Amino acid sequence: MSDRALVVVRAGALTTVQDRGRPGHAHLGVPRSGALDPPAAALVNRLAGNAPDAAVLETTLNGCALRPRSTVTVAVGGAFCPVAVGGRPAAWGAPVVVPAGELLEVGAAVAGVRAYVAVSGGIAPEPVLGSRSTDLLSGLGPPPLTDGTVLPLGTPAGPPARVDAAPQPRPPAELVLRVTPGPRDDWFTGRAVRELTTRAYRVSSASNRIGLRTEGPALERARTGELPSEGMVLGAVQVPPDGRPVVFLADHPTTGGYPVIAVVRAADLPAAAQAVPGTAVRFVAVRRR
Repeated sequence: MSDRALVVVRAGALTTVQDRGRPGHAHLGVPRSGALDPPAAALVNRLAGNAPDAAVLETTLNGCALRPRSTVTVAVGGAFCPVAVGGRPAAWGAPVVVPAGELLEVGAAVAGVRAYVAVSGGIAPEPVLGSRSTDLLSGLGPPPLTDGTVLPLGTPAGPPARVDAAPQPRPPAELVLRVTPGPRDDWFTGRAVRELTTRAYRVSSASNRIGLRTEGPALERARTGELPSEGMVLGAVQVPPDGRPVVFLADHPTTGGYPVIAVVRAADLPAAAQAVPGTAVRFVAVRRR
């Protein structure tokens, strides 16, 4: 007998449940979490007929394979990747019907890093602090998926979108991050502050949901020692002892002791979720609002 559930046949390198996250709990040491590419997650939800805050699956690099126990509508977006249903090619970036018991295969990313899979009704594990998001730093929410995991699904909220395919941005050939200097730029030499916005960096393969790590010139400090721990925000550009900037993403810690030389505009962070290792990174200084 079919039911509203989804069986994970192949979990892939890292597949997690994500929604809009759990903001407002930093004072408890709880990160916001949520989808690293919110526009992509919102689009696949719209295509599948879900509410904007429905939970989706976020895959990393090599996709996943899923088998619904009842007929569902799915939409795959974000990183471009091949999609198949029952071994037959299916559309990416559009609503697709997957019959009960058929295998949905989300292949390896051809362009970008993270693909998003929305299922009609939304992925519906029990929420924690108002969110179903997996938080890799605190461990809140459902754990990263493993082969054989069974995920409950919610009740469909409406019909899927009536489109053949929805346009989505390509992954960046160069990741341009607008930054507002501070609050601790005075902990660095004037030369280091200039280098941040004039020298070339690249995305490091050590990047993850916590932070986008960079490779490039080390930023020289003007002060020695360490700061007392202070609050950290999404997009903070923290500089650890090796001098290479780290851009904090959705699962970032809520406090930290390394100085923050600048903060990235929130609107530029979704592109960071799709920047493959080796992508050129350019920090551009903008005025404080």
